[in-house]
Amino acid sequence: MGPDNIVFRATTWLIPLVFAIVFHEISHGWVANAFGDPTARERGRLSPNPLRHVDPIGTIALPLLLAVTGAPVFGWAKPVPVVAKRLRNPRFHMILVALAGPGMNLLLALIAAVALALFGTGEPTSVAGAFVMANLVNFLMINVFLAVFNLLPIPPFDGGHVVEGLLPRVMAVRYAKLRRFGFPLLVFLLLVVPTVFPDARIVERLVLPPVRLILSALAGLAGLA
Repeated sequence: MGPDNIVFRATTWLIPLVFAIVFHEISHGWVANAFGDPTARERGRLSPNPLRHVDPIGTIALPLLLAVTGAPVFGWAKPVPVVAKRLRNPRFHMILVALAGPGMNLLLALIAAVALALFGTGEPTSVAGAFVMANLVNFLMINVFLAVFNLLPIPPFDGGHVVEGLLPRVMAVRYAKLRRFGFPLLVFLLLVVPTVFPDARIVERLVLPPVRLILSALAGLAGLA
């Protein structure tokens, strides 16, 4: 089984994606627990065991399908429960809880870059070496993309929670009501709008530029540049 094998390609995307999104979610629970909301801990959602966080569709089926077809790979895990009212300072601490996910992804990307620097970026001499390197490279890219993508200032992303916490209370209440339309709004902004207005591609315009900038810096650290 080599890099051109479909199973090889799928697993080297699926494995890093599972760890990236699981630790993204766990970090929300860790920070919430630190600031007074033990909901995630009470429900056993602070465990690094992926089985406690896996969403059959978002964590396994969809990413696997995307990897096999060669499409950009993304996914999601079961959201870690956070009850803002249990936080000691709900508005401010909820911002920190939201930022914990992207922050964790950037930390994991940094760890991947350091691991690649230690592992060496020369041509692997074995299938096992190629497998490890592919996982690390994909882990680096996935974490950077997830960090930036989740900072989009729209519900239900982490960036939406940050905006909600920064707005005046009256406006924040109105903004929070958009959460119930989160998924349809996401489909509309990411799929419908770019189809109608080709120049309004949110991912290409807002997400990819900072992703490329961060990846360039980390690639230099890893010795990939």
